[in-house]
Order: sequence, then structure tokens, then C-alpha cells
Amino acid sequence: MAAPVLLNNIDHRDLRVAIGHHARFGDAINQTRVFPAEFEELQREYAILLRRDEGGALYATILLGLDPDENLFLKGDHWDARYIPATRARGPFSIGHDATGEPMVFIDPEHPRLTAEGIPIFREHGGNAPLLDHVSAMLQRIYEGVQTERAIYDAWTALDLLTPAVLQLDLDEGRRYNVPDCLTIDTARLATLETGALGDLHARDYLRPAFWIASSLGNLRHLIDRKLAGDAHG
Repeated sequence: MAAPVLLNNIDHRDLRVAIGHHARFGDAINQTRVFPAEFEELQREYAILLRRDEGGALYATILLGLDPDENLFLKGDHWDARYIPATRARGPFSIGHDATGEPMVFIDPEHPRLTAEGIPIFREHGGNAPLLDHVSAMLQRIYEGVQTERAIYDAWTALDLLTPAVLQLDLDEGRRYNVPDCLTIDTARLATLETGALGDLHARDYLRPAFWIASSLGNLRHLIDRKLAGDAHG
């Protein structure tokens, strides 16, 4: 696998990127990482869950499927949702740092989305094409998320707002899926917070993301419906 390289409009002026979503682009996954700046859009479509990595650090993810390599939002070459997570919308692009330490856009030169049948990254006579402007906005969300998510999750942890999410999803014919090692917001605990603690969360804009996580669990029913619909057509 080649290392990402700094994107520029000289070396990469003729590159084209395939749009749409497909298993061949790596979209056949049952969860993907997400960031607090996306929670408002995500909670309308997906169940947002918190997990811990091997080092114990918290991160957020959304559930896309119930079986391995299953994305129930993937319909052929179309992602069937009003919002696509930034980690999936960014395609072959990523954020890296140049020699001065400034964050810049990088590109994976061997990414399967790079194809002659795709759409251009740069305009013919210079400047970003609309695709690159859209991707840059997604990358900005990821970059800001990496910088700020730890403070948000630490604040929730300090107030004891996190609780295990016991996810036992019952389908028809006695099928049950258990989704282990997940955390969510303890809404009962949130309701009993003192005024000062609530005010501090609100002032730092850490309160709204907590509500968005809690409310997003209602989307598990929609995920089950997608699973059952897919089984019926399979």
C-alpha cells in the first residue's frame, strides 16, 4: 500500500475520482467511526455508539449492519441515507501535515476510486472542482473532531454520564444479535445534574451532542427493518 502524498494541482491535475458507494470502495462495513461535529446529522439516520479502543480511549461509531461486512445502507452503488459519514465521504483523501506542520489535503495514489471514468478534482484552468470542495469540508469535520472529541468525552466521563448500552436486537424466527462493548448517555443521570454542571456543558456545547447520542438509539428499529427487508429480497 502506497503512502498518501500531498495533493497539488500540478501532479494531480488530471486525476479523476469515482463517486457513489460500493463494496469495491471499502463501503461494505458494519460500522464506521464518526465525530461530534456530525452527530446532529447522524442522529437522524443512524445509531451512534461510544466504544473504547485498545488503549481505553473513547471514540464514537455508528452501526451500519449486523453481520460482518454488512452495510444495510448500501444499495448497489448508492448509499441510502440523507447523510453519509465523513469517514466514508472522503474517498481517497485524508488530512496530513506538510513540512511546516500545517494540515493539508493528501491523496492515496492507489485508491480504487481513482479512475479515468471519475469526475475531476481540479478545474481545467485551475482551482478546486466542486468534488474537492465537498471533500475538504468532510476532512475539516474529521480534523476538528480528532482535535476536540477527547475533551467532550472526558467531560461526560467526569460527570458519570456514560452507561453500558445493552444491545440485544431481536429479529424474526428467534434470531438475536448482540452488539457488545458499547456505551451510551445515561439520560437518567443527565436529568439529575445540578444547574452548574448543566450550564457548563451547555456553555461548552457538550450538552447537545449528549442528547443526540441518546436519541439516536431509536434508529436501531430502522436498522432491524432494513435487515428484514434485505432478507425478504435475498
